[in-house]
Amino acid sequence: MKASEQASCACDTPRAEQIAQLNDTLRETGRGGEVFFTRSIVQNTALSPVSIMQALASYDAFDADNDPHGERDFGDIEVNGTSLLWKIDYYNREKTFGSDDPADPDVTSRVLTVMLPDDW
Repeated sequence: MKASEQASCACDTPRAEQIAQLNDTLRETGRGGEVFFTRSIVQNTALSPVSIMQALASYDAFDADNDPHGERDFGDIEVNGTSLLWKIDYYNREKTFGSDDPADPDVTSRVLTVMLPDDW
């Protein structure tokens, strides 16, 4: 690896951790963005918003497969025997385009979506 590539990697790690911490706040507390459930989640009477949020808050199964960039923005959970996926996306404040800088909460709107695997 060239020195310039090493320098780039060194800068990426703290930025990824900044993004991860903002994502953790949204996932664990529901603050710092918006949380949406797909229609199939809302219509499933075995799934309550409280149980879903509790499962999200306690999620810690991040690994190289579901978190290759270290941003903690995707995972799978099980609630009342139902497998769910969740994903955090980064938009500009108007939610018309992707965010230019997901590490900056002043220019980023975070959206956490919970869905059934079939919704993906």
